[in-house]
Amino acid sequence: MVFEGGVNVLRGGAGGHPADGVIARTLRDHADRRSTGVMLTRIDHIGIACFDLDKTVEFYRATYGFEVFHTEVNEEQGVREAMLKINETSDGGASYLQLLEPTREDSTVAKWLAKNGEGVHHIAFGTEDVDADAASVRDKGVRVLYDSPRKGSMGSRITFLHPKDCHGVLTELVTSAKDH
Repeated sequence: MVFEGGVNVLRGGAGGHPADGVIARTLRDHADRRSTGVMLTRIDHIGIACFDLDKTVEFYRATYGFEVFHTEVNEEQGVREAMLKINETSDGGASYLQLLEPTREDSTVAKWLAKNGEGVHHIAFGTEDVDADAASVRDKGVRVLYDSPRKGSMGSRITFLHPKDCHGVLTELVTSAKDH
C-alpha cells in the first residue's frame, strides 16, 4: 500500500494482485463517478437475513463486540430488524450490519430464507438523493424494484435494484433521514 493524498492506494505490479491497479484507479478517480449520474456516498449497510434475530444479535455482540444501535419492525416489509453500528463514515453517516428476521411467511425475507437459509441478503449504498440515483440507474437499463422509494430503517428512504442486473447482488439505495 502507498499513502497518497490521504488515501491508502493499492498499486499493481510485481507480486501485486491483478485487481490492485483497478482498485487504485477507482479510489483515485472517485470524483469522476459524478459523470455517471450516480453519486453513492458510502456502504450504508449489509443486510443479513436470519431466523432468530435475538440469537443473531447475541452472536455479533459476543463475537465482535457490536452493539445494537437501533431496532424496529417494518410492517410494510414484514421484518423485525436490528441495526448494529460498525463505524462512522466520512460523509457524516455510518456503516451498519442490518439483521433481518421475517415477521410473516409471505415477506420477501421469509421467502429468501426458505430458499437460501441464513446469510447475506443484500448490500446497501448510501446516496444523498435516492430518487435521482434510482432514475439514473433505471436509465442505464437496471431494473428498480419499486416505482418510488419506500420507508426504510431509521426514517430513511430506500429502493432496491434487481440482482440479475447487478451481477447477482440484491442492491439497495438508501437516503438517510438526515439527507432528506
